[in-house]
Amino acid sequence: MTDLAFTDAFRLARMIENKELSPVELTEHMIGRINRLNPEINAYLSPLESAAREQAAAAEKEIMAGIYKGPLHGIPIGIKDNYKTKGIRTTAGSKLLGDFTPDINATVVDKLSAGGAVMLGKLNMQPFGAGLAGHNQDFGAPRNPWNKKNIPGGSSSGSVAALASGMAAVVTGTDTFGSNRVPAAFTGVYGLKPTYGLVSTHGIFPPAWSLDTAGPIARSVPDLAIMLEHMAGFDPDDPASLRTSLQNYMEGLDADIRGMKIGIPDYYIQGLDKSVEKLFKSAVAILEEMDAEVREMEIPELSLAPFAGFVTTAGEAAAYNYEGMKKYPEAYPKDVRVLLSTGLLSSTAQYEKAQQARRKLVEGLQKAFTEVDVLLGPTAPMTAPKISSKPGAQSLEVVQKCTPFTVPANLAGIPALSVPMGMDKKGLPAGMQFMGPHLSEKKLLQLAKAWEETGPLKKKYGELEVNRL
Repeated sequence: MTDLAFTDAFRLARMIENKELSPVELTEHMIGRINRLNPEINAYLSPLESAAREQAAAAEKEIMAGIYKGPLHGIPIGIKDNYKTKGIRTTAGSKLLGDFTPDINATVVDKLSAGGAVMLGKLNMQPFGAGLAGHNQDFGAPRNPWNKKNIPGGSSSGSVAALASGMAAVVTGTDTFGSNRVPAAFTGVYGLKPTYGLVSTHGIFPPAWSLDTAGPIARSVPDLAIMLEHMAGFDPDDPASLRTSLQNYMEGLDADIRGMKIGIPDYYIQGLDKSVEKLFKSAVAILEEMDAEVREMEIPELSLAPFAGFVTTAGEAAAYNYEGMKKYPEAYPKDVRVLLSTGLLSSTAQYEKAQQARRKLVEGLQKAFTEVDVLLGPTAPMTAPKISSKPGAQSLEVVQKCTPFTVPANLAGIPALSVPMGMDKKGLPAGMQFMGPHLSEKKLLQLAKAWEETGPLKKKYGELEVNRL
């Protein structure tokens, strides 16, 4: 049964469809793990035992009656707590929202529910999605299941902690400047930032509206594909939503990557910790052995990303949180206050300069994609650091170190997929990310699936000390 908690969702789906596994049995197993492990890992802010049991029973009844909705039917999932859930407390990781209970669901929540998913609960997160370390002064930070003394990454901290400790089959996250990818890298899972507008953000608390994306996090690439199929699609309630034809992301997932052109910008191989640099060189060698065409390239416009990303994020987040900062400044964590205060003090001229830099970055990336199919670089320049006694300072430091690697994809609105790259000498996972042009998710998933087959992690999730309890 422990293995069941770490079985890929697409395999669980086959078992459920073939009536070899009961959604009720699976959900009870997950609830049991949450009750046992969550006090230690702190992944869930609001477990939903009763609702999950009802949903699982309903799914089982439908399936036994011959009504099978697809590969999420009866699958237990976790929802990041910045997704609004009707009648269910939604905090966005902050007590500032108190016991706020929305009267609507986020569009993605409705889509996942329509697919028959079982919602186990609302997941912990860095407040308002503003950070990459995963700290939370109000509810306590989730722990990294690989080593509880290390940060899990953020802001989708509870999402990755739940996955790596077997407390959900798949989870949702959001990514404004790396909040899906950095925690995925720090905990050895797969995190996707889709093309801007492919997945609706209606009903999701936004840190920065022009950068925000909602996406899946999973323990396998097929699970990402299944989740993306359910999450993607045009939404008239989201002004940024794309009118594009839906794809079957599972179809052709095992495509041959021989001859795929992969570019490594020199920007991404600077300032790496030695362990990450060594793992990245090894990963590149493996991709070359797989007959991908890998080469280094220059994209000088990437150097504009830290400035454009910080000013854009700070300005847009400050605008959204203006009233809250004005009335309850002390309710915001120190690092979030620094970000928002900077945004409040920035000028229209600075924001305009940031958008000009952003346009140059977009043009530089567009030119690069005329030469290669995919760009590759480390997701973060280090593995997960130890939890600091000064969380505010650590949050700012992690943002400063990791944002240059992740925010280019957000500024350009392009998809990026973080995959486990290997493990350092301390036994901590490191990640690398594949980036492609707009709406190239299928190609990124195919490449990531080929990479997954190489077995980048030498240790299974179920072998982690916390998962043996």
